[in-house]
Amino acid sequence: MGEFWPVPDALGYLSGRWRAERTVRDLASGEEGRFEGTVVFGPLEGGGLLQSESGDFTWRGVTRPAERTLRFLPGPGGTADVRFADGRPFHGLDLTTGRYVADHPCSADLYRGEFTVRDADHWRTLWRVRGPAKDLELTTGYARVG
Repeated sequence: MGEFWPVPDALGYLSGRWRAERTVRDLASGEEGRFEGTVVFGPLEGGGLLQSESGDFTWRGVTRPAERTLRFLPGPGGTADVRFADGRPFHGLDLTTGRYVADHPCSADLYRGEFTVRDADHWRTLWRVRGPAKDLELTTGYARVG
């Protein structure tokens, strides 16, 4: 099968509940933080999925609750159009080969995400954020729950 697991329908694959573990590294300072939580991809009114992420984020020894919401809309050929909660475009997502790279320019920063699917129950994202004031690497492993 190879290094990546092809996914013909991104929304069908993502639907459900996932355990998420994220490492956040500030490459300039060497500091490292960690997020642990749950991500639910549930039905979105009008079609698509609503991604609701919640958990705890620890940074500089302090743990706080953290949450994020994204919209995953149906795209052509089993792909997805990922949007922020307010509807602004974030990035496309095509997992048909099991791997996808997305770019998102944000002011002077560039977010580059690599999505890789290992099997039916495990996938990973690696976001690299570069800009005048940012030099970050965010790695998240997802494991399907139940």
